Amino acid sequence: MGQLRRGVAEYCVLALLKTGEGYGFDLARTLSDAQIVASEGTIYPLLSRLRREGLVTTVWRQSALGPKRRYYVLTDAGSGVLERFIPTWQAFRDIVDGILHQ
Repeated sequence: MGQLRRGVAEYCVLALLKTGEGYGFDLARTLSDAQIVASEGTIYPLLSRLRREGLVTTVWRQSALGPKRRYYVLTDAGSGVLERFIPTWQAFRDIVDGILHQ
């Protein structure tokens, strides 16, 4: 199950950013609560890779709680990757559901 989670984690990050920018800690908490990632430490290498690949970019925002925070923003390239993934995932999900419910 762990490999499956790791395989979809990047797409989940992209999906969470589809509606607007996200703070790394909040993304980590959401994905951890959904049991997609094991811990906060798992998300930052993933976010760094997505940034290097040009799928997300970052902006720094002043925080009322302390120092500036890095927020992640979906790029056009990231949006394209997500849009191409959705039908692939839906087809895969339907195939697995069909096998499981025979």
